[in-house]
Amino acid sequence: MTAAEIAETIAPAPAFVAPAQPVGLALALLEQAAAQPGGVLFIASGERQAAEIADLAQALAPGWDVLRWPAWDSLPFDLAPPSAAVMGRRAATLGRMAAGVERPLVVATAEAMLQRTPRPDAFREAALTLSAGDPIDTQALGKSLESLGYWLDERIDEAGEFGLRGGVVDIFPADADSPVRLDHADGRITEIRRFDPVTQRTEEAIPSITLAAASEAFAENGRQADGAEGAQSARASFAQRVLEAHEDLVAPRELFPAAQLVLAPDAEGRADAFLDMVSDGRGRPGEALYFGADAWGALVEGALRLERMPEAQSDVPAFAAERLPAESAARFLRKERDSGRTVVLSAPNRTWLRRLRRLAEEALGRSAEDIAGWEQARAADPGSLLAVESEADEGLRSPDAPITLVTAADVFGSRARASALATPAAVVLAGPDLRCGDVVVHRDHGLAVLETVETIEAPGAGPTETIRLRFAGDEILMVPADEAGLLWRYGSEPEAVALDRLGGEAWAKRRQEIEAELRETAGRIARLARERAGKTAPRLVPPRAAYERFASRFPYAETPDQARAIEDTLADLASGRPMDRLVCGDVGFGKTEVALRAAAAAALAGKQVAVAAPTTVLARQHLETFRKRFARMGIRVEGLSRFVTAAEARAVKAGLKDGSIRVAIGTHALASKDVAFEDLGLLIVDEEQRFGARQKAALAALGEGVHVLTMTATPIPRTLQAAMAGLRSLSVIATPPAARVPVRSVVQPFDQVSIRDVLLRERRRGGQSFVVCPRVEDIEPMRRRLAELWPEAEVLVAHGKMKPAEIDDSLIRFADGDGDVLLATNIVESGLDIPNANTMVVWRPDRFGLAQLHQLRGRVGRGRRRGVFILATDPAAKLGSHARKRLETLAALDRLGAGFAISARDLDQRGAGDLLGEDQSGHVRLVGAALYQDMLERAVKAARGEPVEEDWAPEIGMAAPGAIPADYIPEPDVRLELYVRLARARMAGELSALADEIEDRFGEPPDSVALLLEKARLAARCRDLDIARLDLGPQAVALGFRSGEAPPQWLNWALSRAKAGAPEWKRGRLIWAAPSPDAAAERAHAEKLLAWLEDARDKAEAAGA
Repeated sequence: MTAAEIAETIAPAPAFVAPAQPVGLALALLEQAAAQPGGVLFIASGERQAAEIADLAQALAPGWDVLRWPAWDSLPFDLAPPSAAVMGRRAATLGRMAAGVERPLVVATAEAMLQRTPRPDAFREAALTLSAGDPIDTQALGKSLESLGYWLDERIDEAGEFGLRGGVVDIFPADADSPVRLDHADGRITEIRRFDPVTQRTEEAIPSITLAAASEAFAENGRQADGAEGAQSARASFAQRVLEAHEDLVAPRELFPAAQLVLAPDAEGRADAFLDMVSDGRGRPGEALYFGADAWGALVEGALRLERMPEAQSDVPAFAAERLPAESAARFLRKERDSGRTVVLSAPNRTWLRRLRRLAEEALGRSAEDIAGWEQARAADPGSLLAVESEADEGLRSPDAPITLVTAADVFGSRARASALATPAAVVLAGPDLRCGDVVVHRDHGLAVLETVETIEAPGAGPTETIRLRFAGDEILMVPADEAGLLWRYGSEPEAVALDRLGGEAWAKRRQEIEAELRETAGRIARLARERAGKTAPRLVPPRAAYERFASRFPYAETPDQARAIEDTLADLASGRPMDRLVCGDVGFGKTEVALRAAAAAALAGKQVAVAAPTTVLARQHLETFRKRFARMGIRVEGLSRFVTAAEARAVKAGLKDGSIRVAIGTHALASKDVAFEDLGLLIVDEEQRFGARQKAALAALGEGVHVLTMTATPIPRTLQAAMAGLRSLSVIATPPAARVPVRSVVQPFDQVSIRDVLLRERRRGGQSFVVCPRVEDIEPMRRRLAELWPEAEVLVAHGKMKPAEIDDSLIRFADGDGDVLLATNIVESGLDIPNANTMVVWRPDRFGLAQLHQLRGRVGRGRRRGVFILATDPAAKLGSHARKRLETLAALDRLGAGFAISARDLDQRGAGDLLGEDQSGHVRLVGAALYQDMLERAVKAARGEPVEEDWAPEIGMAAPGAIPADYIPEPDVRLELYVRLARARMAGELSALADEIEDRFGEPPDSVALLLEKARLAARCRDLDIARLDLGPQAVALGFRSGEAPPQWLNWALSRAKAGAPEWKRGRLIWAAPSPDAAAERAHAEKLLAWLEDARDKAEAAGA
């Protein structure tokens, strides 16, 4: 029997009636929990709803025990474990249960309730508490963390990771939102601080931290977590490993035995899908972890069934969509007060709460009182005006109490909603970091392989860190680490590059050619920028109320990057100059909403909008999306593609010509000669990289004189380079949407049994799968293999040798839910949005490019389920080093928002091409993308008449130059990164910040690092004074200027007024006799001399000398 059929055999239970809005449901569940001695167990319709309800409930009732019990984010019998974040959250809930909770509100899902779990005491006993002042043995701590499921890593930015370096231990607790940093000295923890996983900088100090297990397969009571048979255990499912690790597992319902169960309407359907997957694995090791259908029947007996009351009974008007939002909100607030209802104002942060509060206080003539949560609102006097910070973005008239919740989003629209998700996004526009093994460019010598960072004994200076470069003919150059600023990443594989000869002339000639070409390119860029600034375009400013009404129909909270992109786009449209903006965002990160807002702004301002997509299928999907959003807005949206008949096409063209159609969506056919717009104001180009050169030219002609918005996930290198060079405005959407999880990426040899399991599991959970081949010739053999391993599957096919209409038919049928598997070439890599298809198997991934694989991965995981991406290599074919590197890169960039980074790697490897021409690889390959970018920026500044800082570095002669020892920072790549940053720091403030960061990340620096920082500070001051060389000695400090043998004019002025004991100019150098007993005194004298020079220069300038 299915879960639904079992439910029908159970006597009907009373309904649990709650408002339709999430905030209303959260409050109703809190009310129910308060009334039940054992609290409430709510089984949500899915993880998205569970997270939303739990977060809202906790925000509205901060003192209440709100517990999340999520399901594993992996399928039953998977070899790979669930994510550390999910297991950490489960561990945190078990830990709180073990400590004791009163009347909790527990939010779970059907899948989470159908799986046994270790008992709470096991997690409490396994948890590790660390406090400031405790003794610490870092090696023993590392072993303890690994036994709890934590992974050792270099950079700690995900839950379940830890790192050991010098006097610092970094740990990202599995159940926390941010990592912690432990400073230690002399065997004791000196301080514990939280730190930002993006910037790696520390924040507030905390007295102690308790670390929950990052895996449910931790060894309990000395049991062997991985089983006795090591090799066999490595192939065991994670479920089997959990069973082996614990004596005693319990049902989740046993954790909350007295809680009143409330069941969401869709929970039984999810239980059915999960039970089917478990049934499919019957007989496998690990089966005992899961319950069957009978257990579900026993679980839901006596449950209250959630029923939603009509929204009209509980909703608050959307004031932002009205013509005068503030006045409408004020009238509503006065009406609520006059009826004796308490009004609670809510906003996601203090800024928006202050604005909302000001409006309400003026309307009601009284001050608002701050509260911490909903309980205080219930206890307040009738008619009170209260204010609370919470992430509720929709108002509510409570049916259970005379309380009305009004949110900032109700009054101010989507702008106020976006602030609730203000999380940092790591977007790095610079080139990739240098790493050992990379091909690099030495500014003076050319291409070489950076082999390693090693310590050598320098005569008179002791141990010195150097960077070992290998040039052609295996010639070696040892570059002092403090000259790391001369090195730039090149990007290609060493085997694919012709290295330069040390001391040869080829490099100098190549660089001169590039510099000459860059001067010409920079001149053209400067002219284009001036022309662009001089052009005008219509100012497109939509009516505020109509635009907010459109924006309010976006069902999700905008992410911070998305909100910023929308704001910048609207500002461009209103500027009076032609917009040319590139929106670069990973697949599924919300670029379409930016396009919708821009289209709405233009259409509501009276202009027409053209949306061009590279394929008819994508154009059809956009048409459906735009029509749905523009419904009831009085704006006609039509499509122009193969899907319309000849008569319909004529009607659409006529509507565009007479202006009755405001938004047109199609392929490059929109730019055809027989298509004329009455008043085109905005052109939107989606997936620009998929258009050919002629199509781009036609679209460029269509966009002449109008605003242009381009959207892409992985832009072609020239597009990205143009944005970086300032030719186009750039918006990067790197913040993932709420509740979005990364796609699970797995590299494995193609195995019929495992591939069959993957496809069947997707079907069991009601989904569809892609199988992608690199060549058309691979399609038929793969179809035969699929027929062997899954004969019942309905397989649809799409590839480039089919007729366009046949391809469209297959893709549209698959998008509409027909077929179990779509067998295709990379024709599906771009633009398909099929939320029901969440598994993809790529055959021979070594035959795809990096950006192609990332685009393919973006086709799955777009719905509510976690996507699965299998890179199935050929067991009979050996992977080449370049292909292996490509797959490793994809695995390393599997986090959300990796599209921009992948495009930067592609730029790094392939070159940007001629920015203003058609050569896609261009001259970038001659010098590497990173150095090319630096040279281009300098050339563009010069062409614009801006000051350009010369690329030079002063020489500092010190007895001990300093170094970053390996026992302080063991990872060579990290040391290399710091050497480069030190060498390129130009200002004293930069160096101070870097010194703080080094101590913050790695602990108190040893003397050699302090020396290195001191040398860098001396170099920065010398650069400012135009000093070419500074020498420190036991008897004197001497320096020479870049100007040559004669001193600068200001120095002559100062020396002519100097007193006895002042420095003297001798033989082209300034010398200050200052006997020094040791190296520290030498550095102090050098500091004094530089301070004297700085003061002398300032006085000379003040005197006009």
